Amino acid sequence: MNFYRSSSIHWSTKSRLPLFLIASALIASGQTPNPARRDLASCHVHEVTDLPGSHQFASDFIETMATDPDPDSGRRSDDPSTVFALTADIGSKVPADRQAIYLSKSINGGATWTPIARLDSRYFNAQISEGARNGLAVAPGATDFVITTQDGALQIIPQRNLSAPIVKSIDGPRVPHDRSSIIIAKKDDDPVRAGVVLITADGEHMIVGYGYFDDNPQLFTYHREHGSWVQDGTLPHLPTDLDIFSMQFDDPNNPQPSALYVGTGDQAYRLDLHTMRWTRVAGVGPDSAIHSMSTVGGLHIAACWGVYNPVSADTVQRVTQAKFLLHRWKDQVGPNIRAYAIAVDPLRPNRELLAAITGVYASDDGGQTWKRLNDLPEGEFHSAHFNPDGTVIVSGYIGTFIANPFSKTCSPTLKTRGQ
Repeated sequence: MNFYRSSSIHWSTKSRLPLFLIASALIASGQTPNPARRDLASCHVHEVTDLPGSHQFASDFIETMATDPDPDSGRRSDDPSTVFALTADIGSKVPADRQAIYLSKSINGGATWTPIARLDSRYFNAQISEGARNGLAVAPGATDFVITTQDGALQIIPQRNLSAPIVKSIDGPRVPHDRSSIIIAKKDDDPVRAGVVLITADGEHMIVGYGYFDDNPQLFTYHREHGSWVQDGTLPHLPTDLDIFSMQFDDPNNPQPSALYVGTGDQAYRLDLHTMRWTRVAGVGPDSAIHSMSTVGGLHIAACWGVYNPVSADTVQRVTQAKFLLHRWKDQVGPNIRAYAIAVDPLRPNRELLAAITGVYASDDGGQTWKRLNDLPEGEFHSAHFNPDGTVIVSGYIGTFIANPFSKTCSPTLKTRGQ
């Protein structure tokens, strides 16, 4: 079966320039606010304090970050370090009528953020693990966005009124009347939780992963029609019944990707978009929750319990020589880290960033060796992003920070007790 000929999705042949041709530094040009520049220049991390919301527990935690896939956006002076973020202000201390999910924008590499859309409780379910794995995708030109919640996938078109964006529900699966043995905390015909989401580089096609501990992970495909997302159908069923945690095209900058990588609660898989056949990625340990993937320079994986580097299209190798700090209070180190996010610098693929249960780690040798960013506060970190100038944005339950770990004058070292 030829995916490009027989599928209801018709992929555009419009070519795209690679990301590394269009990125440029913004912080170096002086557009980053002075406090952030001062902190980075003195080799300190800079804490971000202006994310929207109540600033109660985890409201300053960026769940996911995304950029405009249109390479032409990088040619505009205000766009090289533009990044979008999703935060959820739904803590138990926040009154129900004030709980919200925010879509925010930064034009200076994460130093400051401006909310562009506020979604109230009509569009999410704060009672079912909301605010931990919501997804975000940006359409080219950043005119509209897709986010995922426990109530499905939503197309967001920001308006001048922050609290009144245009919200279009995207057609997806519903909770069946005849359920499996897994009890879902939802009623019949409720939307199935949407998780991961990808939009192709030309903005014409989209894939959304659905499922929430229901033994039935599903991948739905869509095409853009008159400014809305229209469902095409489903991709072949995954060779697992565990939830989908992560997803990447083999080449995110190509409007005609050849393969789709999917990380689940146990393994990583590759779907050939021509033959529509799944292949299990070799080299991943058993029962490995694949929290994050990057396909810059090959498949990189952040999982439980380890980090994996690419070997071939269908094979990865676990990093075993790295000594991550596993238990700060005991100075225990080793390779078995619980990793939540991995980012690879598109401009400098030898540089990698890892967000994990014990902090953030940086590598400048393609993920062979890692050093811990010691200036960050103690706590779990779950998201990471590279800016074009080499600075990074990292975020976890304790907050959001920007840092410059690859500066020649700022070299992080592994922290042990007494240092």
